[in-house]
Amino acid sequence: MPAVLPISRISLKNILVTTDFSPASNSALPFALAFARLYEAKLTVAHVLAPEARLDITTDHVPEEDNWQFEQARRKLFEFVRPQQAGVAYALLVEQGDLADVISEIIRENEIDLVVLGTHGRRGLTKLVLGSHAETIYRHAACPVLTVGPKARVQLQPWKIKRILFPVDLESKTVNALPYALSLAEENESEVVLVNAAPLVPWQHQLATEQRLRADILSLISPEARDWCKPEVLVRWNSPSEAILAAASERDTDLIVMGVSKARIASTSHRPWPIASEVMGLAHCPVLTVLT
Repeated sequence: MPAVLPISRISLKNILVTTDFSPASNSALPFALAFARLYEAKLTVAHVLAPEARLDITTDHVPEEDNWQFEQARRKLFEFVRPQQAGVAYALLVEQGDLADVISEIIRENEIDLVVLGTHGRRGLTKLVLGSHAETIYRHAACPVLTVGPKARVQLQPWKIKRILFPVDLESKTVNALPYALSLAEENESEVVLVNAAPLVPWQHQLATEQRLRADILSLISPEARDWCKPEVLVRWNSPSEAILAAASERDTDLIVMGVSKARIASTSHRPWPIASEVMGLAHCPVLTVLT
């Protein structure tokens, strides 16, 4: 039987949201602001300019064109954040260079606890709004990443996390991200839906399998936590991504929290990354990925 997972209260002091000023990218800001207000965190809003070719000479002079690009980006960032930032401490950053390297450096230097990204479908469902480099960020970031997909509902009102969905895979370390989901549920007084996909179980064994899985999944949650998170367990017989998306839609969830195993990052064809990417691309709510 799985061991009860300890719940440690999460702390978000510094949140990073990246933007390329596209509508898809900008859709991430309301969610970042909601977390910043909830945790009284500082928000860093960053835009990364593409690296420019340079002559191999030593100079301290910054070309006038570069100054113009930086100033334009700063102005756009200010216009992007200012109308919505009431009550949130924030900083604006414009950097230039390789996207993955720059964002990784920002995460380290600013002790970022959460990265927020927007997505679109132009490069396929597995690509983030900032391109393949941004996909590298969400696969390698040293902190959780909140991804707002192209089908996520636009937030015209303050975002409230009333129901959280957590996919459970009892055979992988991804289940170790459950305390993160439970901590968010406690902070937001949210209900928690735990879904397990078992697509290869013959129909004659499904009842017994469902009873066993329900008991094993509930055993992960301490009795005290069950009092306030109101856990609901769903066992589905279709593929993991189908099970997650269907459950999220049926239960009208506000957030999906997924554990993703760092050991599997190197193989892009191996689950859970394709599952996480598909869910991000099709979910009607944001997806929070936590490396385990």
